[in-house]
Amino acid sequence: MFDNMVGETKSVEEADKVMKIIVNGEDRYFDAPLSIAGLLTSLGIAGGKVAIERNLEIVPKSAYDTIGLSDGDRIEIVHFIGGGA
Repeated sequence: MFDNMVGETKSVEEADKVMKIIVNGEDRYFDAPLSIAGLLTSLGIAGGKVAIERNLEIVPKSAYDTIGLSDGDRIEIVHFIGGGA
């Protein structure tokens, strides 16, 4: 019945360290604990020209290092792109 299952089973301790964060509408999985700065780093995004919204609230850049993410958080990342004439 379960012959087709792939992957390894995690212990309860290990399972508690993985959390689902919804990033720009996509379910992503990360090891806990994780700050917003850590999230940006793990996604390969420089924090300079982005705006972050966490659960419908704008996060100030000064708080990226201190705000910890929780399982189920919804994060929206907006990149600012310069240009024009």
